[in-house]
Amino acid sequence: MTEKWEYSVSDEKLEELIKNYCTDFTALEREGRYGPITGRDKEISDCVLILLQRGRKNVCFLAPAGVGKTAAVVGLAQVIVAEKVPDYLIGARVIEVDLSRMASGTTSKAEFQDRFLPLCKGVSERYHNPENDRIILFLDEIHQIMPTCHGSAYAGLSDTMKPYLTAGDLLMIGATTLDEFREYVALDPAMDRRFQKVFLKPPTVHETYAIMKALRPGLEKHHHLTVPNELLMLICYLAEDHMRKRNQPDKSIITADAAMAYHVMHKGIDQDLDAHSIYYMVARETGLNAQALNDEKLLRKIAEEVAIIEGEIEAELKKEAESKPYDPSEDLKDVEMDKEFQAELKRKEAEEQQRLESSENAEES
Repeated sequence: MTEKWEYSVSDEKLEELIKNYCTDFTALEREGRYGPITGRDKEISDCVLILLQRGRKNVCFLAPAGVGKTAAVVGLAQVIVAEKVPDYLIGARVIEVDLSRMASGTTSKAEFQDRFLPLCKGVSERYHNPENDRIILFLDEIHQIMPTCHGSAYAGLSDTMKPYLTAGDLLMIGATTLDEFREYVALDPAMDRRFQKVFLKPPTVHETYAIMKALRPGLEKHHHLTVPNELLMLICYLAEDHMRKRNQPDKSIITADAAMAYHVMHKGIDQDLDAHSIYYMVARETGLNAQALNDEKLLRKIAEEVAIIEGEIEAELKKEAESKPYDPSEDLKDVEMDKEFQAELKRKEAEEQQRLESSENAEES
């Protein structure tokens, strides 16, 4: 490295800080530690767009708890590892800063900042060197670094970050809820304008089903069970209808995992997950009666929806239509019916006209 790119925080020191106090999402993705992230293509694309900009290149994911803010960041790491990003982000590292690990063992705010400041400085001073891969820092619950967040061990950390955010030397992703962003971050106009917001809406039941299908192989491998599509959809519906205080897809993922664990504990492995295990775990979570959750009407509805989603019904109708011989007269049925209908109308009009004329003649006489 030339003299121009000598750093105040050495490579060894920076890697030590990352190892001790951070989680490298891109490294874990290369190890195959994450399941596929689906249903967040637009939000990840918006994130990439913001990171590519020269100014205001910091992202804040806003969503209720359990909707998948961290999952969206993992999804970003996945597209980077897959090299499905512009050249600017090829080889980039997505690093989650674990503030609780960083604060552990410290006895003062100054001691904590002695750990955080070198990380920011080390990342920022490497930003302009084209030979270095980009480092994207991720802070979950970013509202906790604001001075107004009383009770937080990291309150005021935003003041340490502002110079680097202002200079544009950091690529930063934050995540919090919309309410907490408004309550803490938005009160500081300097921090508010440095982050572009990306909103994550809770997925619908059918969107959650698609997410669950992507996660199913990992769950089946762990529990040594098979989960049919109908039961996967059943989990999504029951979680949506009865766990109102939590959000999709988190509540469906947790319910599926727990139901499979219950099935393994009581019935063993290498078989299909049964509906009873799902009813039991939903009842355990909500306080409802497990038997009351068995709804045959819902099961029929789910079977039909899954068949449509998976293309089974459409395929059957197409096969039936192809096997039926073509009858040209079928195309003329509507025409013939229309002729009959028009003739019937004319007949009724004639009768009505005749009745009126008869009535008028009777009055004249």
